[in-house]
Amino acid sequence: MLRALAVDDERPSLEELLYLLNADPRIGSVEGAGDATEALRRITRALESGPHGPEAVDVVFLDVQMPGLDGLEMARLLTGFARPPLVVFVTAHEDFAVRAFDLKAVDYVLKPVRKERLGEAVRRVAELRGAAPRIPVHEPDPDQLPVELGGVTRFVAVDDITHVEAQGDYARLHTERGSHLVRIPLSTLEDRWRSRGFVRIHRRHLVALRHIGELRLDAGTVSVLVGGEELQVSRRHTRELRDLLMRRV
Repeated sequence: MLRALAVDDERPSLEELLYLLNADPRIGSVEGAGDATEALRRITRALESGPHGPEAVDVVFLDVQMPGLDGLEMARLLTGFARPPLVVFVTAHEDFAVRAFDLKAVDYVLKPVRKERLGEAVRRVAELRGAAPRIPVHEPDPDQLPVELGGVTRFVAVDDITHVEAQGDYARLHTERGSHLVRIPLSTLEDRWRSRGFVRIHRRHLVALRHIGELRLDAGTVSVLVGGEELQVSRRHTRELRDLLMRRV
């Protein structure tokens, strides 16, 4: 059973998070803290108690924006501990996701928190802590990719994606209607979607051949026009791209 600590300076949000965590059968105990200072005092007691002691904490569910020491700064401090608890960020702000995963966060849950989404974060923690067996899940639909925005999960059709941009451990999916951040490395999408006509043109970009409107050559540099955006093609990928485009013609 997991021992959890929830940290949020907004009392209603903290109480809601505590309620949801208490309702999860994989959570053995959960405490709340109203700021990072209080949380650090609690975690210090946990570390002094040892990983199997009565004060131990397995995971911290941590808000990002808090007065004084914010969640990212607190997580950075925890990385310096010998045996820190795992960290799951719970926040209303999508913008900090890349920085959060640079700090080795297990998950990044957006508010308003949904029971199912929080349950997925708990599952990841439980697997890492060895607290629960792996539960088989249904294979995802290969034609769609789930993305989360403002606590709502939407499904983006792969055929609508014009190109993908690497952002650390994340990838930003671009469509004609906007962009979405997903926690999937660009290399994984490259392998998964190669057979669907996606090709790497740069270390940071993966493009859908069907959405390339123009191939441009200017003073020895090659670029493509994709979804109204001009993207540079690196030299190492130029020949492969031109060959693929010629084959399509």
